[in-house]
Amino acid sequence: MPAAATTPTLGLPPHIAACLFDLDGVITQTATVHAQAWKQTLDPISPFDPVKDYDEYVDGKPRVEGIRSFLAGRHITLPEEQVQDLAERKDHLFLDLIHEHGVQTYDSSEVLRAAALDHFFDAQVDGNVAEKEHLQGKPAPDTYVRAAQMLRTPPEDSAVYEDALAGVEAGHAGHFGLVVGIDRAGQAEALRSHGADVVVRDLEELLQPA
Repeated sequence: MPAAATTPTLGLPPHIAACLFDLDGVITQTATVHAQAWKQTLDPISPFDPVKDYDEYVDGKPRVEGIRSFLAGRHITLPEEQVQDLAERKDHLFLDLIHEHGVQTYDSSEVLRAAALDHFFDAQVDGNVAEKEHLQGKPAPDTYVRAAQMLRTPPEDSAVYEDALAGVEAGHAGHFGLVVGIDRAGQAEALRSHGADVVVRDLEELLQPA
């Protein structure tokens, strides 16, 4: 007789009612595009390593905070107006790269508007929402807490999926029910030390037959 069809699940604890996904590096491969834009922005100030410096200074943070972190690491002081100008330049470069090359996705992941799949997600907290509502950037948990609020689910009943150290730290600081670290950059131990409960190399590893 034919085998019964099975539906894959994410193997979540029974109390988890909402899943909160970071976009860059978890759903889409735009982290590499961000790294390119950061390098073009910051190289004139000080050489920017798109792997080491990206992970250490800017990954998962708002643009302005990422610039401040990078400058502090280089012991460079710039006027606030120039910091804001650099943040705007980075944003424009990122959008130009996206328009020129498009967005790549991970085989096991969904993507939002670029693939017309944004309707699969019930809520979205982006930079515009964060700015309008004065939400602090990662590693503060504000954006994830706001997303959980939109889904009418308390943090303790929500799971966070993050590839950035700052994002994992945000999930831990917000006391979310589960924090999943996605190790795209060979930093599994660092993800755990920043608060990840589970670390995988790809979302596919979490799929289990029902």
